[in-house]
Amino acid sequence: MNEFVQYLRENEINSKVIEAIINSHKTQRDKMINQYERYKASIEGVPILQRDAFTLEHQEDFETGAILRIDDRVNNRLNNGFDSEIVDTKVGYMFGHPITYEVDKNQVSESGALVEAINRFNLLNTIEDADSELGKKAAICGYAARLAYVDKAGEVRTVNIDPWEAVIIGSGNDITEPEFALRYYEVTTWIDGKQIKREKAEFYDSSHVYYFEKGENGWTEIKVHEHLFDHCPLFGLPNNDEFMGDAEKVLSLIDAYDRTLSDASNEIEQLRLAYMIFKGAGADEETLEKLKKHGVFELFGDNDDVKFLTKDINDTMIENHLNRLEENIMRFSKSVNFSDEAFGGNLTGVAMRYKLMALENKCITMERKMTAALRYQYKLLCSAWSRKNAAIRNDDYLKVWFTFTRNLPANIAEEAETTAKLKGLVSEETRLSLLTFVDDVQYELERMNEAKVDSIYSFDEDEELDKRPAGSREKTENLDV
Repeated sequence: MNEFVQYLRENEINSKVIEAIINSHKTQRDKMINQYERYKASIEGVPILQRDAFTLEHQEDFETGAILRIDDRVNNRLNNGFDSEIVDTKVGYMFGHPITYEVDKNQVSESGALVEAINRFNLLNTIEDADSELGKKAAICGYAARLAYVDKAGEVRTVNIDPWEAVIIGSGNDITEPEFALRYYEVTTWIDGKQIKREKAEFYDSSHVYYFEKGENGWTEIKVHEHLFDHCPLFGLPNNDEFMGDAEKVLSLIDAYDRTLSDASNEIEQLRLAYMIFKGAGADEETLEKLKKHGVFELFGDNDDVKFLTKDINDTMIENHLNRLEENIMRFSKSVNFSDEAFGGNLTGVAMRYKLMALENKCITMERKMTAALRYQYKLLCSAWSRKNAAIRNDDYLKVWFTFTRNLPANIAEEAETTAKLKGLVSEETRLSLLTFVDDVQYELERMNEAKVDSIYSFDEDEELDKRPAGSREKTENLDV
């Protein structure tokens, strides 16, 4: 959308530009909707589920008469949700432990209000779930979108926007810090008992939001007002610079897996519909009826025989083909199969990380993108908070840091041994951050300091008690009992 940046900088927004932006975004929108529908395994999104069923009935003539063919109309449509597995694996690995928001402790004397505002914001917005869903949409569609706004109670809030409804416009390919943004969507209302659908659009710049609605004559501006932020409040989270979903490169491999498994299932099911061959004997209608009733064959000749005509299925070839497809799907999507035997047993931390290296490399890219998006988010929030609280400044967002913790099975014994060896060699913050079961390092340090103070007080009380005369100590002990 870079082609619109210069024009929007120099001109007022109008209905023609709104329509041009929406038309330019259509291809990207259709792709993202299709990928999300595929993630949900809907019929509209999964190609194998759209495979046409055989509906033509036909008969073939045999010695015993015309027979209705049904064995060539078996049509299994089996969806294997590798794409959703790839996304869910990444989301669980990256966001299984919530992102930790910390304020630079060197600025603690000045940032008490900032810490309080962040904690309140996180609680009001259920930020752990919102961050996870934001990462999931980015992994599915290529990028995700989030809108900051001020609610009726005056609280600064954020909401995730479906990415196919959001057009982020800025310099270069960076959507984490946009100059302009457009959201367009459809709403349904009831008028006189009839369902009416209307198309609406909201255009954001650094100070105002412009509302448009589409009618018979195209888009029309409805109203405009200030949005109370110093920057564009609708911003994006890219999955990568190419805006590609995690499974986008392997969709053709997944389709091949679906077709192969569906066709193999067809072959297996058709075995139950095989033809019966009578060798050296005939079977009229009366014989067939007796056969259905009693299930007994009478064969009088030495060479008479009855058997089914079946196909030879090369199950080894099919199995090898499916295994190779699955291996390539996981390899080229940089994902892992946790049900693989390689993940069994008690793996060391180094061995586990080696097996997860491809997934980790992919997650590092997204971690950097999300750090940029969250930093811009707090740039927005601080610009709004500073209007209400003089203790918070516009540039306080530079004091906020984000910590991502990977969701892995914890080897606590190994972690404890490693951190014990590092005592006195690195800072306590760094040492505690290596423990996967410590979610908030600063909170844990505060608890440790409190426990240390309580221990000192307890020691002082015991020491004073020991200094008392023996008789008084006995009375005190008896009283405690």
